[in-house]
Amino acid sequence: MNAIIISGSTIAGKFREELKQRVKTLTETWMQPGLAVILVGDNPASRVYVRNKAKTCDELGIRSEVFSFPGDISQKALLQQIQDLNANTEIHGILVQLPLPGHIHIDEIIAAIAIEKDVDGFHPCNVGALAAGHALFHPCTPFGVMKMLAEFNIPLQGQHAVVVGRSNIVGKPMALMLLEKGATVTVCTSRTRDLASHTRNADIIVMATGKVNLLTGDMVKPGATVIDVGINRLPDGRLCGDVEFSGVKEKAGYITPVPGGVGPMTIVMLMNNTIEAAERARATAQAVARQSSMQ
Repeated sequence: MNAIIISGSTIAGKFREELKQRVKTLTETWMQPGLAVILVGDNPASRVYVRNKAKTCDELGIRSEVFSFPGDISQKALLQQIQDLNANTEIHGILVQLPLPGHIHIDEIIAAIAIEKDVDGFHPCNVGALAAGHALFHPCTPFGVMKMLAEFNIPLQGQHAVVVGRSNIVGKPMALMLLEKGATVTVCTSRTRDLASHTRNADIIVMATGKVNLLTGDMVKPGATVIDVGINRLPDGRLCGDVEFSGVKEKAGYITPVPGGVGPMTIVMLMNNTIEAAERARATAQAVARQSSMQ
């Protein structure tokens, strides 16, 4: 068996065309959607991610503003910047690029973002709403994974899904979103005893640990769908995921590559959330205008 490759780059390209039209409609009938990205410090990977997000905004017609701060910025100053952006009616989405320096209390920073502008889906109220099944915004990476599964009509209801990784960014919301679609979900970590005993029984495996080649071919049952969220850099500079690709693709039915798999979908889902935030803001403004005209 040779797995079908789920190309996130190809799927993201299709979504981009739809998003461009939504941006065009908003810009022509109301205002240009706006995304603000807050970058703290000089983390090279973070700068690359922010640059890629800004580039995608430009391609889609979304207004993008990057607010860069030195690594020693105070908690108070960072919170003030977020409050200013919350009040800015031309900004519809706010993203704080993680990680943040150790002296910054991340939970307090995320909670300060207005819920209706939390396009990353990390605000505690949005996390709670996700658990209840009615999130305002879905976290971008697991949201992208769900779109990839839907694109290939991979069944979820009644299927056994194993999520390896328990982060707030991927693992936990991924498990909730799969559960919402009727999958039977097992959550493991890189330290789970006898991890293979779980993954060998899985119809769908989502790897999100940051451990190179943690999932090997002997850990996958024939025909399983394998989604690799991991991004790791090898000593020679090449990127790879958490899945030993060459071995697993001989057993799996579907598999995502690294790079070119989940990564492009994450950025596109961020754009989708930003546009959705702008569309909701327009609907609210129109409702207020109608109410005012009736008085």
